[in-house]
Amino acid sequence: MNDLDLSILKQNLEKKGYGVSFFETKESATNYLASQINGKTVGFGGSVTIKEMNLFEILSKTNRVYFHDKTPDGLTVMQVRTLATRSDIYISSVNGISMDGQIINIDNTGNRVAAISYGPEKVYLVIGKNKVAKDFESALYRARNVSAPQNAKRLNRKTPCAVKGDRCYDCNAEDRICRNLSVLIHKPTGAEYEVILINENLGY
Repeated sequence: MNDLDLSILKQNLEKKGYGVSFFETKESATNYLASQINGKTVGFGGSVTIKEMNLFEILSKTNRVYFHDKTPDGLTVMQVRTLATRSDIYISSVNGISMDGQIINIDNTGNRVAAISYGPEKVYLVIGKNKVAKDFESALYRARNVSAPQNAKRLNRKTPCAVKGDRCYDCNAEDRICRNLSVLIHKPTGAEYEVILINENLGY
């Protein structure tokens, strides 16, 4: 169990310029996001956390939502990814975050890290307590050796990490998903950012 103090992380993120909201449960966080986002185009990054919160179904009631796991007829996956990155609002989780507020993401296509780094009108980063690590090195280790292998396994990739599910092998497999590494050292300029901290384990 992650026993790091999320209130300290909240303070450190606020010092870096992020808006931060804290919730005990994913349901309360979902209700909050539904109350904040209405009549917008919303893009999702690939995220198990988002699926566990049922955000696509809930936000689709009052918004136009683009999520490449829910590709509508007539559009390709890549077209949906592009529409998602150009939406008014972008929502993603992260692969790791350090207690001093450095946010780490590993990506394959690059659509998620691009949208997070060069945000639209507003970016929400939804983070369960299992993504929090004590320092940058631990957060990077988590992203590479915990999050990425589990995602590769979920996506049925033919990589050593997906087969064994234990660590990164820095492979040259064609199916490798670790191709982009993004670190938000400080809040980027040009968009509004809000971190949603949830006191539950969510996603990988």
